[in-house]
Amino acid sequence: MDRGLLDEITGHEAKTVPEAGWASLKNGELLGRAEVEFDVFVTTDRNLMFQQNLPNFDIAVVVLACKTNRLGDLLPLVPKLLDAIPSAKPGTPLIIKS
Repeated sequence: MDRGLLDEITGHEAKTVPEAGWASLKNGELLGRAEVEFDVFVTTDRNLMFQQNLPNFDIAVVVLACKTNRLGDLLPLVPKLLDAIPSAKPGTPLIIKS
């Protein structure tokens, strides 16, 4: 995900996967690490919810689904994301579409 998006996620601590030092981890390992440090995992990977058994992880997953993963396409989803974060529940993916 574009680092520029993090600047728009105000009121929350946010890191990219590389910033956390997790770039080499696969999805299951990544969610396992993330659940220890964060409450919500935001991704653009629409397949994550089919590839992983999300109820096994104690972290909410929010999927940003838009035309591309470019910052210009992601930015319009930020208000919906900020509204969704407080109600996101572990084990149940929340999909935000453009």
